[in-house]
Amino acid sequence: MMIHRRLFCYFWAMPGSLVGLGLIPLALLSGGRMHIVEGVLEAYGGWLTALLQRPFWISGPISAITFGHVVLGCDRPTLKRTRRHERVHVRQYERWGPFFIPAYVLSSIWIRVRGGNAYLDNPFEVEAYAVDDGFGSPTD
Repeated sequence: MMIHRRLFCYFWAMPGSLVGLGLIPLALLSGGRMHIVEGVLEAYGGWLTALLQRPFWISGPISAITFGHVVLGCDRPTLKRTRRHERVHVRQYERWGPFFIPAYVLSSIWIRVRGGNAYLDNPFEVEAYAVDDGFGSPTD
């Protein structure tokens, strides 16, 4: 039964994972790396780092971002440091499936329109920061 549930979670989150998988070549074709940790594909480095360090529409440069069961980060220590936070987002994708990205974006827009911080006040981020602030020690 657990195998069926696990497979369903991967399938349900697949639309988000496909976005992440589409960005992995930015790392691999430019010297970056990837590995699997606890069933999640993590990629870092190369052009991916340059992309993540550009300002995003709801925040400034970012250290890591999750798309389904794919986490993209600037470097390996950053992925390790932000792992607990990003795993919350993996679980959110498993709950929301193909609705996660639209729900996240619409939530950010609604919060911004109401005068809040589109990133920090987003309930998806509030949940992730409640587990881990993303600024833990790289040796954790």
